[in-house]
Amino acid sequence: MTFEDASTTPSSVEAVADGEIVNTRIFHTPRALLFKACSKPDLLAQWWGPKNFTNTFHQFEMKPDGVWHYTMHGPGGVDYENKSIFVEIVEPERIILRHLDPDHEFLLTIIFVELEDKTELTWRMLFASAAECEKVREFVTKANEQNFDRLQDLLSSIRPADTTE
Repeated sequence: MTFEDASTTPSSVEAVADGEIVNTRIFHTPRALLFKACSKPDLLAQWWGPKNFTNTFHQFEMKPDGVWHYTMHGPGGVDYENKSIFVEIVEPERIILRHLDPDHEFLLTIIFVELEDKTELTWRMLFASAAECEKVREFVTKANEQNFDRLQDLLSSIRPADTTE
């Protein structure tokens, strides 16, 4: 699979390719609620990023070719500017975006699979090169799990009615 072909990744989990990091977790929440937590900026800002990070969103245009520009504030006082471009949004099945800045370029495919009253969330990161992926694999895999922990904490504190438009 190439970096350019990744936007056509089907909504299923396959073997991890070179240059790819995949994290999957089952959340005990309906798919629509999980999708909202990943697509509404006021909710997303509360859990995005590793443990003890906070966010300031400058621009969030969740549509194809829309820009997501934000600053992640690290626990040590360091700010990390980030920019992504949305590639595809299919509510409530998947969100695909191309992460451009600051240090790592990758294609992120977030897949939401409904399992009765639960949802399987798969986070697929396809890096521009296998070497870049291997350089960050250990850190990114752990950071993604911290993201999922923070998302779970948020989901535990909200009701489905809290996310209606």
